[in-house]
Amino acid sequence: MEKKTVVVALGGNAILQRGQKGTFEEQLKNVYHTAQQLAEMVLSGEWRIVITHGNGPQVGNILLQQDAAKGVVPPMPMDACGAQSQGLIGYMIQQSLKNILAERGRGDIPIATVVTQVLVDKDDPAFRSPTKPVGPFYSEEEAKRLRVEKGWHVVEDAGRGWRRVVPSPDPKAIVERDAIRILVENRAIVIASGGGGIPVIEEDGALKGVEAVIDKDLAGERLAEDVKADVFLILTDVDRVKLNYGKPDERPIERMTVEEAKRYMAEGHFAKGSMEPKVRAAVRFVEAGGERAVIASLDQARAALAGQAGTQVVA
Repeated sequence: MEKKTVVVALGGNAILQRGQKGTFEEQLKNVYHTAQQLAEMVLSGEWRIVITHGNGPQVGNILLQQDAAKGVVPPMPMDACGAQSQGLIGYMIQQSLKNILAERGRGDIPIATVVTQVLVDKDDPAFRSPTKPVGPFYSEEEAKRLRVEKGWHVVEDAGRGWRRVVPSPDPKAIVERDAIRILVENRAIVIASGGGGIPVIEEDGALKGVEAVIDKDLAGERLAEDVKADVFLILTDVDRVKLNYGKPDERPIERMTVEEAKRYMAEGHFAKGSMEPKVRAAVRFVEAGGERAVIASLDQARAALAGQAGTQVVA
């Protein structure tokens, strides 16, 4: 039987649980638990898997470390911090999966993390209207100083202080897609496009990193298209997509068509920056020819992949 390909997009809860401090040991334990489910997909013999993941807390901590040590060592730009987080999380996933598969007699399966650049349009409207909060909180005085000195966009954040906001442009292409395809075709488990990828633009034929954050689910969808995945599986902290979320008439959705999903988005059922980009990514994938997209909770990953849990998005 020919194996199918699934791109698995891991939400933040796969790496860091709510209320945890974020120590390396905590994160590695969470990743190991997640990797057990990923290993089951591999060991079923039915699936080739490509893994992508979020990096919000991790890159946020790296930015905090940069800020705290700025008087000792020069701080790195955001694209470099994103690359650091890809290496950190990829290392944890690689090691955990390798150990689990070796215990099950399949330590021969190659696993690789690809530090991934994602091309964005330098004229994307997001660059004119930054909205994504990143990094530490500042006092109003320091935030306004940074606005002048560094040209940052800063906003007051719900009474908690001032924060920098950066653009969130749409992903156009995975720069390393050919390398990723070669690895997948040669039976490797690939971890790629972590945190939405490192955003880059093209200027005079050369790539250049930019200070921005690409939505991880939209970048994951782009990756899924590029590896010709059959299924795009988005794992998060809710069991299904829901209409009227948080209201008395809340209703879970087991299955929805692309047209239904578009209608629900237009009606404002899904929160921006939360469920809305997940549904939008699912729609894009199916419209591009994918068999189906699934949005489900992390602990129901295998059942969701089998079509028995989560929200199945189909043509």
